[in-house]
Amino acid sequence: MREQLNFYIDGKWVAPAKARTHDVINPANEEPVGRISLGSAADVDKAVAAARKAFATWSVTTVDERKAILDKIIAIYQRRMGEMAETISMEMGAPMPIATQQQAPAGIGYLIDARKQLDTFDFEYDYGKGRRILKEAIGVIGMITPWNWPMNQIGAKVGPALAAGCTMVLKPSELAPLNAILFAEILDEAGVPPGVFNLVNGDGPGVGNALSSHPDVDMLSFTGSTRAGTSVMQNAAVGIKKVALELGGKSPNIILDDADLPQAVARGMLHMANNTGQSCNAPSRMLAPKSKYDEVVAIAAKTAQSIKVRAPADAEGSDIGPLANANQFQKVQGLIQKGIDEGARLVAGGVGRPDGLKSGYYVKPTVFADVNNNMTIAREEIFGPVLVIIPYETEEEAVRIANDTPYGLAAYVQGSEGRARKVARQLRAGMVHINGAQGGLGSPFGGYKQSGIGREGGAFGVEEFLEVKGAYGWGEQTA
Repeated sequence: MREQLNFYIDGKWVAPAKARTHDVINPANEEPVGRISLGSAADVDKAVAAARKAFATWSVTTVDERKAILDKIIAIYQRRMGEMAETISMEMGAPMPIATQQQAPAGIGYLIDARKQLDTFDFEYDYGKGRRILKEAIGVIGMITPWNWPMNQIGAKVGPALAAGCTMVLKPSELAPLNAILFAEILDEAGVPPGVFNLVNGDGPGVGNALSSHPDVDMLSFTGSTRAGTSVMQNAAVGIKKVALELGGKSPNIILDDADLPQAVARGMLHMANNTGQSCNAPSRMLAPKSKYDEVVAIAAKTAQSIKVRAPADAEGSDIGPLANANQFQKVQGLIQKGIDEGARLVAGGVGRPDGLKSGYYVKPTVFADVNNNMTIAREEIFGPVLVIIPYETEEEAVRIANDTPYGLAAYVQGSEGRARKVARQLRAGMVHINGAQGGLGSPFGGYKQSGIGREGGAFGVEEFLEVKGAYGWGEQTA
């Protein structure tokens, strides 16, 4: 049992204003694995005050000073990478191969990327005689991060915010907070000045609302559901705060009729099931040409049936673990049943736990065929290893179905390069992956429509935390 009942505020671990404890549950066995405190508005006030005070000095540090701090953070994170992976696996159920190869490295990846940006990023530049652009830190950032890729999202916010010269208050998910506590220890050891980074654990009503509506917070950076993002945006609107949102998705995966079907379909199903389907950019809607529909369905079903569901510590390769929490388990089970009730054809998986698993939030890799885009399972983000397959007649119809969603985070196209590029240009999504290609460090992550506002990663991520100032008469003699 790991226990940390204090919050990291102004460079110290301090007791909460009111004692209210919360057990962190291991989703693999439904047993407590940690204990934290849930904060309140009073704790947020203290953390924001520390961040506001620190901003006066951190915002005017040199680029070299910020580089040095990020270098120290990266080195310590690297040393504690194994501990970070174990922590993430224990609190949100990621299989150890995913925790060690994807989850924990994703956090340091964004830190490395932010550090790299400082080598070339122009915080000041001239355009024409006597005119200068100054890019300055926006101020105190409120950060709210989720449980599905916890360190990925913490790194994506904290790294570029530090690089930009901002100070911050982080509220991680109370369902997976132990990695954030470990991260605070890393920043403390690295010598991040007091007040630059602050951590307050808590839930949405107790801490999230207080942070997003706080008058001394200049910007909110939020990752989570579209519903919760709407609430954050409404709270921030009162103070006209800048808001960056990375929200949900229902990403289409268009299989063109000239695609290598065994490779494209299997890759799509495995990608959908990765992290037990708990990825906002998962390719959850597979669009298949009617001329090859039966073959696509058969390959997807066979692939799903080949995926093993195991305890995180026992997992290998593409095995999946449990869903991250009880609420998510109930939601996914309910949506699988909804798909059956609405007439979709179940070709793999279904409701209930996999055979042999009587406890833990485990689900069966599931595939539905004969889905139309008006069904609930085609409209709502399931956030589990559930693939829906939708038939189409023409390329134009495939694009229309793909874009017929309130979301626009990611999209996928499989087929010959020329045709795939043509389709990619027509898709209303912030990221398009052609034949399995990934973006990598420095690429923009974010979406259109209800999938969010703004981008994380690379220079795009640093830009989010900066204000733009035009200075005129710069370098000229004036009367």
